[in-house]
Parts: sequence; structure tokens; C-alpha cells
Amino acid sequence: MTDTNSTNDPTGTNDPTGTTGATGTTPAGGTTPAGGTGGTVSVLIVDDEWMVRSMLRTIMESAPDITVAGEASDGSTAVTMAGVLRPDVVLMDIRMPRSDGLTATERLTRSEHPPHVVVLTTFDLDEYVRTALRHGAVGFLLKDATADDMINAVRSAARGDAMLSPKVTRRLLRHFAEDDEERGARARQQRAGQARERLRALTAKERDVLVALGRGLSNADIAAALRISEATAKTHISRILTKVRAANRVQAALLAHHAGLLD
Repeated sequence: MTDTNSTNDPTGTNDPTGTTGATGTTPAGGTTPAGGTGGTVSVLIVDDEWMVRSMLRTIMESAPDITVAGEASDGSTAVTMAGVLRPDVVLMDIRMPRSDGLTATERLTRSEHPPHVVVLTTFDLDEYVRTALRHGAVGFLLKDATADDMINAVRSAARGDAMLSPKVTRRLLRHFAEDDEERGARARQQRAGQARERLRALTAKERDVLVALGRGLSNADIAAALRISEATAKTHISRILTKVRAANRVQAALLAHHAGLLD
């Protein structure tokens, strides 16, 4: 997928999906708000390029259990649409005119019915990744991901499962490790101490689950690795997030990294 700042169609006049420059949205006819029925996952696609939105729509609609609730070309419109459509998952681009995806992510995660926000990224701008994490994004979808990976990422986000594959986890943590190197030893030690303090409330089993989560394992993989049921794994993860005051699994994984549990 190309960078979302190229080949924009700001007027919407050449937009085959019907998006207009005035509203920047394309409601999907016939979809059911709040996630649909029968286990269907509803998705709101947010990107300023109509070609990218069209491609993502095609990919999402190829899955029998996913419906596209709508499309938005900027963050402000996405927040408004999400309040009406109540999608399960929002695929959120970062760099968009008028209203960026980072601000929109923060507004969505603080809303009355917060969807799971998956940020569309190339991982080339670390400050955006950090901000998205602070604002409550549950995961990151690489723009060069395969169609199957994109579909699986949406399914995982909808059920609250791991949004970080081992590959993405390594890339993300490597970026933060390099940032720590630039900050210096004293800053690293301070961050490590703060992380360890937050993890003191965890039981031994919860720490094992956190390590597995930090390595990018799904709930099912965590259950298999630790010889527990998947339901028990989900319960442990929920308790971990509460105890360490993490908004999502990604933040918990970063805490484990800063505390040295993944070394």
C-alpha cells in the first residue's frame, strides 16, 4: 500500500465510492450499527485517500463475517460517524488533512461506546506510534500487510485478542529500545523502575501471562503455552490491565519491555 499522503483526491470528484469532499463519508447501505448481528464484525474505515478506502473495503467485504459500516476521510468525520454507527473496529489512518487520526483515536477511546481502534501505520514515525498508544489504540496494522493479515487483525481486535503479531511486536519494541538508548542510562533506569513498581501487584501466573502477551501471543496461544484454558487467559489479561493501569494490551506489553521481562 502506498503512503496515504500521496495521490490524494481532496475534492472527491473522482471518488468511485461516492465520498464527497463536503462530508468525507460514505455510509454503507444495509449494515447494522453496533456490530451487526449473528457475530458479524462492523468496521469503519478512515483514510484520506479514496483509493486506500476502496481497497480496504474490498478486502473487508471479502470476509463473510465482516461488514463495512462506513468510510470517513478525516478524523473528525470518523468520530461523528462512529457515534451513530457504533462500529466494533475502526481502521484509522494517522496523517490526514483537517483532522488527524491521533486526535480522533483519543476522542473515540473516551466516547460512551468506544470501538477498538487499529492504527494504519508504516512504523516510520515513532512519535506517532507513541501518541497512538497513549490515546488508547489497541493495535497497529502495517500498510504492507496481506489481505489475510488485515482481516485477521480486524477479527482479533473485535474479540479483544492480541493485535500484535510476533513480527510487529519485535519491530515496535525495537523502536522503543532504540529510543531508550537515545535517552541515556539514567532515563532507562528510571523508566524500568517505574514499570517494575506498576507490575508489583501481579501474581506469578499473571506475570507469566504478561510475558506471553508481550511476545505477541494470542489468547489461544497463551492458553496453550501456560496450560490453562482460553477463558482463564482472558481473565488473567483483564486483571493485568486493571492492576497495571494499562488501557490495552499494547501498553501492557510495553510495560513488560520496560521492566526487562522480555529480555
